Amino acid sequence: MPPSARVVGLECLRCHTVVDDPRGFAGCARCRREGVAVNLSVRLDLSPLAGLRPEALPSARRGLWRYAAVLPVAAERAVTLGEGATPLVHLERLGKRLGLPRLFAKDESRNPTWSYKDRLCAVAVSHAVATGARVITISSTGNHGASTAAYAARAGLPCVIFTLASVPETMKTLMQAYGAAVVACPTSESRWQLMREGIERLGWYPTSGFVVPPIGSNPYGIEGYKTIAWEIAEDLGWTAPDVVVVPSAYSDGLYGIWKGWAELQTLGLVKDTPRMIAAEPLGPLANALERGLEAPERVAGGTSAAFSIASPYGTWQGLAALKQSGGAGVRITDEGLFEAQRALGREEGLFVEPSAATSLTAVMQLAARKALDPEQTIIVVLTSGGLKDPGASRTWLPPVPDAPADFDGVLRVLREQYGLREL
Repeated sequence: MPPSARVVGLECLRCHTVVDDPRGFAGCARCRREGVAVNLSVRLDLSPLAGLRPEALPSARRGLWRYAAVLPVAAERAVTLGEGATPLVHLERLGKRLGLPRLFAKDESRNPTWSYKDRLCAVAVSHAVATGARVITISSTGNHGASTAAYAARAGLPCVIFTLASVPETMKTLMQAYGAAVVACPTSESRWQLMREGIERLGWYPTSGFVVPPIGSNPYGIEGYKTIAWEIAEDLGWTAPDVVVVPSAYSDGLYGIWKGWAELQTLGLVKDTPRMIAAEPLGPLANALERGLEAPERVAGGTSAAFSIASPYGTWQGLAALKQSGGAGVRITDEGLFEAQRALGREEGLFVEPSAATSLTAVMQLAARKALDPEQTIIVVLTSGGLKDPGASRTWLPPVPDAPADFDGVLRVLREQYGLREL
């Protein structure tokens, strides 16, 4: 068993003030007084891991907790459902069509609640238990809420979820199925305010953000996303890809994965780090980069089939990941994400929800502009499975025809309805 990094405290990403408060969930108070909303991040002393070699990682443990040495909670105290160890899938047909022969997908739909939120929630709820939390709470439109509910159930803790009335019934069902108390609010701002009262008045433990402007989620939970970088590095023979594309709203995954790459480089386990690309429907990070802003500003709102990441707000942590990695934000259209969703399903056998398909959408848009090097290794993070929002997929799928009584009639339907000429 390798030694573990030491938790120093929570550090502001902007002013680098270190806060010795395990409940620093509202971000940096000093920066907020200066008018900038910034999340805190777990500061680790990596010196106990100096000289760490891959063979020192526990071979008997697979998944997220294989990398417990760089997580802020001990594996022995983990609340786990077997998260992590998701496959890195070579997208050979798609890559060939796009002129990107080294295109891969990190398929996070294989996690216990079928999304990468399980990585965040496993670590956050483990920290909650370790610090004596009595109630878990979250504001969520679906995946994060379902995952929080599942891990709270695993820990034996009650869970209160503030969602939006407009979210699909599938998501509400999934959140309630794990035993959570789910209440629907009219706006994002109203759900954040109600959640904040539970945290401040009753000491509830949050797995998501709850302040305006948003800063991102629970800093301890974001550490779980680092393991995506560790798994990719290991699958690629302890090398880094050239580009990693992540669907982004408040950029917990984007920043967490980037932090993983930075720590891997610090420890000498990879030589280089990748460019991070944020795939975002409304483009607050793209806007901030284009305008040279210190912090993202609120952009115009809008609707998107990728409703869970269609936020007009960007975050400091997301912008930091893009700036530090030399990355970019890519605005996504519904037409583009449905094209990517179809392509993944029909050409590669991967069915993901619209928000997850945005990472491939960004690659398709960049490839069309000749903005990607065909020799580079490119990873798209597919964040969640397609049955999270089946209604969105039905908008581009044809009705299922009734089968005729005779087989010749069936052949005719297959040719006319599905274009299957060679049977």
